[in-house]
Formats: sequence, C-alpha cells, structure tokens
Amino acid sequence: QVQLVESGGGLVQAGASLRLSCAASGGTFSSYHMAWFRQAPGKEREFVARMTRGGPTDYADSVKGRFTASRDSALNTMYLQMNSLKPEDTAVYYCAADRRRIGASNREYDYDYWGQGTQVTVSS
Repeated sequence: QVQLVESGGGLVQAGASLRLSCAASGGTFSSYHMAWFRQAPGKEREFVARMTRGGPTDYADSVKGRFTASRDSALNTMYLQMNSLKPEDTAVYYCAADRRRIGASNREYDYDYWGQGTQVTVSS
C-alpha cells in the first residue's frame, strides 16, 4: 500500500504563493487517483483538487484559477501550486490516494490512503 507525506506548508501573506508536495512510496504511484483536501479550524475537511491516474484535473470552485495540481510519476510526487493565496485558504492540507474506483472522486471517504497533512497559514 502507498504511504503519503506532504510538505511545503508555511506562513505567508495574502497574495503570496506556495507549492505543496506529496511524496508517495510503497506503491505504484501511476496506478492511483490522487487528490488534495483541506481542513480549516472548526470546519469539516473539504475537497480542493483531484487528478485521475493519467487524465485531467478538477478543482473546487473556491480555488479554481488560483491553484494548479500536477503529478510527476518519475518522482512519485504530486504537487499543488497555490497562487494569490487568501486568508480563507488557511487550513491543514492533505493529499489522498485511491485506486479502487474508475475515476478520481471529490469525496474524502472514497480515499483509502492519506498523508499526515501540512499547515498553510495566510495572513491578511
């Protein structure tokens, strides 16, 4: 089974950029659908972006046009480029993986494997 480790979080000002990474090990990275979720304090975890094994990406409306997800199968790593960050983007960001389903889901309970999360804090 795959293990996931996120990195790249931090404290930035509004309008700045960050790139998160999700390193995968212990599995065949290219066989997994991947996704990013986030959880803000006092809120439920929410969908951010999803990528099928080799197909297109999809984003939550709140990040569309500002965030870009990508994956590098040679490095077994997924990325989330976050531009024009806003205070409301403050959350713990998690990557997730699934290979049971035909397509990549935007529902957290469809994912079997999760990283430990990385904190992103955006100050105003």
